[in-house]
Amino acid sequence: MITAGIDMGSRSVKVVLLEELDMEGKPQLVVKKAHMMLPGDLDADQAAEQAYDDALKAAGVERGQVKSVFATGAGRGQVAFATEGVTEMTAGARGAVYMYPQARTIVDVGAEEGRGIKTDPDGKAIDFAGNEKCAAGAGSFAEAMSRALQLSLKEFGEASLKSDKSIPMNAQCTVFAESEVVSLIHSSTPKEDIAKAVLDAVASRVCAMVRRVGIDGKVVLIGGMGHNPGFVASLKNAMEVDEVLLPELPEYVSALGCALIAAERLN
Repeated sequence: MITAGIDMGSRSVKVVLLEELDMEGKPQLVVKKAHMMLPGDLDADQAAEQAYDDALKAAGVERGQVKSVFATGAGRGQVAFATEGVTEMTAGARGAVYMYPQARTIVDVGAEEGRGIKTDPDGKAIDFAGNEKCAAGAGSFAEAMSRALQLSLKEFGEASLKSDKSIPMNAQCTVFAESEVVSLIHSSTPKEDIAKAVLDAVASRVCAMVRRVGIDGKVVLIGGMGHNPGFVASLKNAMEVDEVLLPELPEYVSALGCALIAAERLN
């Protein structure tokens, strides 16, 4: 039996195909993952179809072999071929606890949204809190600030690790924050210090969300911002925890959660 999970984010589509369950009800193998950025000239439903077809082709699987397709993400309602849709909190919690059974606090930070999720030992979300002020606690905020510094997002994250300064940033809105960054540039503040200030600010806002549901047990970071080492360091410091568990491919965890839930519903 093969099931599929699709995460329709604001910037990209993530697909995970999952092979049949073993005798204990645990998935044996993730067959294939496929990732696709959303081009501006491609509708979300077309992007979902293309990403799904790419994943099936890469795995050598026919559509008819997939018994159930679950979707999550902001655009989950636009996946016409999905069997069912689940919330980002439900999918993220299930995927994270499957990867890290000891996890109880999930931090999910993507391009446009950030959220804190509290989960039970079975991977069921029992509480959550999300960002309320545009994308101030998400990846697009950091991306906009990296452009202001004329750095790639990768360079931006790496630069922040070279700083040990703590510069407060008060602006919540991206437009005002850019002005704040420009002011720091004009005052000859080193780029690495500015990068750390931005990522510290994002981490602080994310941490405030997570504290609303409570920091309990092991913490797992999922979503695309998990690829930014500077943000990971800032988040660990803001949350005052010894460790933040980080999957190898954090952006696929919610899609994995969808595929897991689809498999469980069939049994």
